[in-house]
Amino acid sequence: MPASGAEVFRGPGLGERMRRVVRLRCPACGKGKPFDGLMTMEPYCQVCGYRFQRENGYFLGSIYFNYGATAGIMVVGYFALEVLFDLSFWQQLPIWAIFSFLFPFWFLRYARSLWMTVDLMVAPPAEDDFVVRKEKC
Repeated sequence: MPASGAEVFRGPGLGERMRRVVRLRCPACGKGKPFDGLMTMEPYCQVCGYRFQRENGYFLGSIYFNYGATAGIMVVGYFALEVLFDLSFWQQLPIWAIFSFLFPFWFLRYARSLWMTVDLMVAPPAEDDFVVRKEKC
């Protein structure tokens, strides 16, 4: 086990970072699980000690990813259904209303995981981004 959590972070390539996002793993070490359930997060990684919420309001940025994915899928999906199946606006309205309500809840974990990953690419972790844990005897 490393002496400090910051030693775990080696700056993997983009492919590995995206695998961590899709698998919902710690963006710093790739092993820990940030989510304890469907919507609840662990405060820090159980493997490397990385704090998932680096500051108050940290995950507000993930809302942009969530909104962008939802809106993008809806726009592309609307035109695809119109062209492929000749569905009118009123026929599609219930489909997209239900989608726009349910999809963001499902995508929340991926949006947060993506946000943490992008944040680590822009601002690599410092020592104070890791929880100091006492070794078990």
